[in-house]
Amino acid sequence: MTLPTALSSSSSPAGGVLTSPGLPHQNTNTRAAAPRERPSVKTGRKCPVAVATKTRTKLKPLGARVVVKPLEREDVTKSGIVLPDTAKEKPQEGKVVAVGPGGHDKNGNKVEMTLKVGDRVLYQKYAGTEFKLDDEEHLVLAQDDVLALVVDE
Repeated sequence: MTLPTALSSSSSPAGGVLTSPGLPHQNTNTRAAAPRERPSVKTGRKCPVAVATKTRTKLKPLGARVVVKPLEREDVTKSGIVLPDTAKEKPQEGKVVAVGPGGHDKNGNKVEMTLKVGDRVLYQKYAGTEFKLDDEEHLVLAQDDVLALVVDE
């Protein structure tokens, strides 16, 4: 069984939701599949076969936080030297894949989210919490840790 590893995001009134294939024990967005039949190896008669269904894990950041997928760094320098993973610098640029609903500042005022799903951003080098979701690296960052929005003109 192969599961897609691509991440998709959907927008909702509260912001984006990060979705990806999840584990079978998670019962979100599942539907029963009709049983299939195949010939038995021993008898040749048709017998029902279990069919796996896909489940999806949704990740929605809380408060004034965003989920960012870091952009890959170059593996080869301009002079042609191949860099091992240990020699690469930590990325500081990424793409926003999910946005929280916003939060409140120290004075209790509502903080609106200025970022949206799909934005390319620069963030502080050691900011956020790193995690892996389906073998892909992601960061959960506070909106305040994002330094700039990258705009292509």
